[in-house]
Amino acid sequence: MYRAVPARTVLVTGAAGFIGANFVHYWRRTHADDTIIALDALTYAGNRESLAAVRDDVVFVQADIADGARMAEILREYRVQVVVNFAAESHNSLAVLDPGRFFRTNVLGTQTLLHASLDAGVDRFHHVSTCEVYGDLALDGMEVFHEGSPYRPRTPYNASKAGADHAVRAYHETFGLPVTITNCANNYGRYQFPEKVVPLFVTNALRGLSLPVYESRHNRREWIHVDDHCRAIDAVLTDGEPGMTYHVGTGVEVSVQQLADLILDELGLPTSLQTTVADRPGHDRRYLLDSSRIRETLGWQPTVAFEEGLRETIRWYRDNPGWWEPLLERRPVVEERAWSPSEAGAR
Repeated sequence: MYRAVPARTVLVTGAAGFIGANFVHYWRRTHADDTIIALDALTYAGNRESLAAVRDDVVFVQADIADGARMAEILREYRVQVVVNFAAESHNSLAVLDPGRFFRTNVLGTQTLLHASLDAGVDRFHHVSTCEVYGDLALDGMEVFHEGSPYRPRTPYNASKAGADHAVRAYHETFGLPVTITNCANNYGRYQFPEKVVPLFVTNALRGLSLPVYESRHNRREWIHVDDHCRAIDAVLTDGEPGMTYHVGTGVEVSVQQLADLILDELGLPTSLQTTVADRPGHDRRYLLDSSRIRETLGWQPTVAFEEGLRETIRWYRDNPGWWEPLLERRPVVEERAWSPSEAGAR
């Protein structure tokens, strides 16, 4: 637990999404005196059922962060002191098919929210970013990403998140808005929409369907349990330095192949359920963050061992089909075969 702070009103955007919902649950448990405004546009990936257990303990508002007048109204009405921005389009495959929606929400939406927060005089604007803004690393290299690494995004999603990061820093440097940023490794845990690799593999396996493993099955990602990510944001909000960026990672790298094998092992299913699919365009090889800054300056450490946390996550999806089954028909990308934006009517 980090040092005690006075009660605040905290606006959590993207609160019905995966990490946002877990953060709302975490914040309710650990900061019981705070008022939480849970805001979400409720696009296809937003699910209010993820907040069912805390629905009586938070204020839910449906709104789009790109709506400046509405953001200004909400910040003023609830006298928001802290903004934690999770709101984003985040599915790399959909970004190939419909890039415009990613730049609208992730760049213009973030800038709109920043400006409303500046006008409202918030005490802290925390922006949640990703390791993917830096591009990728060679599979056989020893390099890692540092907070000062150059941005080299390779996909529309990566580029839109990079643009958001630049906007956040600009509002600090130009206008003095007290901001912090966390760039995080791949998250896993409960309440993740079943288009991302872990819930996709698990829910496919539970339905007797194949697990679509990319041809580059040995590409690796660094993984962190969503609860450890929430604890890291808490540390930054409590003791982080305004204007600073913090990397949140575990150092645990796992390939797509290893992930599929572990999921099938936990469910007692054969590896023959795996099938190979073509890589999407711009598919990154490897990410790994140097997270020494947050560890050394704020005392944060990950606490959930990867295999233990993943197996617990698999069991959660197995035991909660009522949460994920209704979401399957809402997936905008079901099969990753054609990669032409024109086929999705994108602009």
